Amino acid sequence: MKVSIVVTHLLGTGHLARALTLARAFVAGGHSATVISGGMHAPHLDGEGVEQVQLPPLRSDGADFAQLLDQSGHIAGDAIFSARSAILAEHVQTAQPDVLITELFPFGRRTLTAEFVALLEAAHRLPRRPLICASIRDILAPPSKPAKADRTDDLIERFYDTVLVHADADVTPLSLSWPVSDRLVGKLHYTGYVAPPPPLPHPGRLGQSEIIVSAGGGDVGAKVFDTCLAAAKRDPKRRWRLLLGGRDAATKSARLMRTAPANITIEPARPDFRQMLYHAAASVSLCGYNTALDVLQSGVRAVFIPFDAGNEVEQGLRADALAELTGIAVLRNAELTPDALLGALDRVVSDSPRAPRTTGFDGAIETVRWTETMRKAMQ
Repeated sequence: MKVSIVVTHLLGTGHLARALTLARAFVAGGHSATVISGGMHAPHLDGEGVEQVQLPPLRSDGADFAQLLDQSGHIAGDAIFSARSAILAEHVQTAQPDVLITELFPFGRRTLTAEFVALLEAAHRLPRRPLICASIRDILAPPSKPAKADRTDDLIERFYDTVLVHADADVTPLSLSWPVSDRLVGKLHYTGYVAPPPPLPHPGRLGQSEIIVSAGGGDVGAKVFDTCLAAAKRDPKRRWRLLLGGRDAATKSARLMRTAPANITIEPARPDFRQMLYHAAASVSLCGYNTALDVLQSGVRAVFIPFDAGNEVEQGLRADALAELTGIAVLRNAELTPDALLGALDRVVSDSPRAPRTTGFDGAIETVRWTETMRKAMQ
């Protein structure tokens, strides 16, 4: 099968990371996969073996997803949206994929509705239309008004064959964060969580006994890093490693390292981050989908500080569910101080070890299997 996955990450890079994981699973299953990305370039992510098409990139203005910025930080104008729509429609007409997957849309990315609808209409005009799937994570940003959920149902009914929910229905059913209507429920298919295969421990045992601080690959987490830096200065007996994300991570980390105490390392986000977690004393991070799975797969003790700017609730719901496990604590941004963080770290470090979780992460393989089955049924 020829598979096209369309994704636009606007703040962090989790959406793109998940799309690339799905694409690699299709390639491993003997299919060809293309990821069409509409967010900013994320060089630290693993795209090996996957063809990638870059749209003129967009990002959010902080947590304001209604106003989108271009690569230069200016408000995106009509020309960039028209160019994106044209590239998407041309891709479908040229590639003629057997499977078309839109990541998050139509459950989110409503500011990009015009380009997604252009894509979907082009797909439906093909002589042999593709299987069309929506791909969503475990927990969504709940719709602020019932009308938004109704519009989502309308788009699913009009364009889509199935909705791939990358979660365990017994742990985080979609209904926890989204009103599942009678029209929608019949199209849901739970795949399990989408995660890369568990990494081997780091060959150089990098991260050994460190407090590893991360905030994904985007421009978020400034308060977390500032608080961790202050906490690390009060905690000279432990080693701390801060992994900065964002467009100017190298410049920021180099500047901060010039005045950092000896027990602190500050550097840009790195591709061997997951391997380092096996050796860490604890992880301090936001609670995005991919980071949460990294913590579960590695078994590392963790303090989650869920992203909650702009009334975001997704990460808080996820963090509260995970805090039922041994060695995991949650600290809200409103409570985040150096002392509160050090207290939370002391609690999780003193907890009993938690074994790495080895099951429930085969959502990418199940996505390949399910789409193969549905595609054959269309023939």
